[in-house]
Amino acid sequence: MSEPSASAAEPARIAPEEAARLAEAFRLFNAASAELTEAYGALEKQVASLTEELAQANGELRRQYEEKARLTDRLSTLLNQLPAGVVVVDGAGVIEQANPAALDMVGARAGAGWDSSAARLQPSDAPAEWDCTGADGQPRRLSMSEARLAGEDARIVLLHDMTRQHALKIAAARNERLAAMGEMAASLAHQLRTPLAAATLYVGTLISRDMAPDDVKSIASRAQGRLRHLERLIRDTLMFARGEVLGREAIDVAALVDELQHTVEPVARQAGVRLTVEAVSGSVSGDRKAVASALVSLLENAVQACADGGEVALAVEATEGSVSFVVRDNGRGIPREIQERLFEPFFTTREEGTGLGLAIARGVARVHGGDIECESAPGAGSRFTLRLPAQTPEDVVLENGQ
Repeated sequence: MSEPSASAAEPARIAPEEAARLAEAFRLFNAASAELTEAYGALEKQVASLTEELAQANGELRRQYEEKARLTDRLSTLLNQLPAGVVVVDGAGVIEQANPAALDMVGARAGAGWDSSAARLQPSDAPAEWDCTGADGQPRRLSMSEARLAGEDARIVLLHDMTRQHALKIAAARNERLAAMGEMAASLAHQLRTPLAAATLYVGTLISRDMAPDDVKSIASRAQGRLRHLERLIRDTLMFARGEVLGREAIDVAALVDELQHTVEPVARQAGVRLTVEAVSGSVSGDRKAVASALVSLLENAVQACADGGEVALAVEATEGSVSFVVRDNGRGIPREIQERLFEPFFTTREEGTGLGLAIARGVARVHGGDIECESAPGAGSRFTLRLPAQTPEDVVLENGQ
């Protein structure tokens, strides 16, 4: 057997440069390993922190969700218990949501068209109020308002049942009129007695004496005048006692003014008074006959307040939400103490007056949701303004049944 050579038996030697590189590599490896270990520890801590924050956020979200769920439940319960009807209508006119009150009032259901429910609303004798038949078959009086929902192509419709309030308003107005009738019973008796006594005297003269035909005609004419005065007095008293509007319709302002001009102009011409009218386009909603009667009373009073050669003007002023009929004259004017009593029943400064014209006119204005104002001074003429609510687009739509 041969012996191993000396070179094979000796271990391999590493050059110093190689050893230095290996040592540096081990050092860098150890340093990187330490950094990784430190980074891993920091990462573990960050993960633990994020896990804790996530758990807190989840808890907060859960709490908010539960709170919103409770709030949604409360709002749903409140919506269902509201006595007012609430309807949410989308841009296509389809009902998205409706509470039970809206269902009872106009039959509004989710998924149905709003037009079919709105068609059940009929114009009433009062502005901004509508008549309909509820789900129970009973007549109802409703008020309606709309509002756009911010950020959505939808609107919310609110319906309020005014049936009880309407009944109470009618009862209060009736009681007020009855009280007024009771207070003016004595005045009415006096008002009736005077023309009745005169008519009786004239008729008695005709019966008891032989008179010339001309005298008979003169006395009969006077008796007829007294009886007509009685008729006007009774008619105005009944109108004042009733004090209600019989119907509601769209009244074209220009056509109404034209009608008033043709009615009052002959009276003004006979009195030597010049009548001028100035109208604007527009419309109001109400009882045409009652409104026309109230304005005729104002115009005739203005004519009677003027001397021969006087002037009476009727103008119409339209503002947002109202239409004002303004009657001006350049007559003798009205003292302050008389202005305070102008609208009292049976108060009059004219021998032939019934004292009910202005009281009835104010009643007509108020039952339509408006009023009458008077501005006057002795020697400076008078200005009476009858203000009525303007007809709204919603009135037009519902009156057309759309």
